[in-house]
Amino acid sequence: MSRTLNEVRLIGRLGQEPQMKYTPSGTAVTTLRLATNHQTRQADGSRQEETDWHTVVLWDKLAETGNQYLQKGSQVYIAGRLQTRSWEKDGQRQYRTEIVAAEMIMLDPAQARPGQAADDPDEEPAF
Repeated sequence: MSRTLNEVRLIGRLGQEPQMKYTPSGTAVTTLRLATNHQTRQADGSRQEETDWHTVVLWDKLAETGNQYLQKGSQVYIAGRLQTRSWEKDGQRQYRTEIVAAEMIMLDPAQARPGQAADDPDEEPAF
């Protein structure tokens, strides 16, 4: 049997508010749009910063936590796997590649998050 690996780790900022829905069976699903930046060197030697946008999907309790505590601009660490979905629309095959999160760490100070007590600003919640 051959070995395979499907692992993604990102640190970025949310570009919009989390979008939470529920499946027909009642499972919470939250979608995040996460921006990461990298620098490229131009032909003239200057550097230019570019932004990549990622769609991240959180499920169950992680979805509820993300929806409750994250907001546009929040910095977050996401670890998970790539998943490509496909469907038919107007006779054409559509594809979307997403990151399905298995782990999330909120990187903003606690007082910056709504609904979070600011007793100890250095303490990070464990999720």
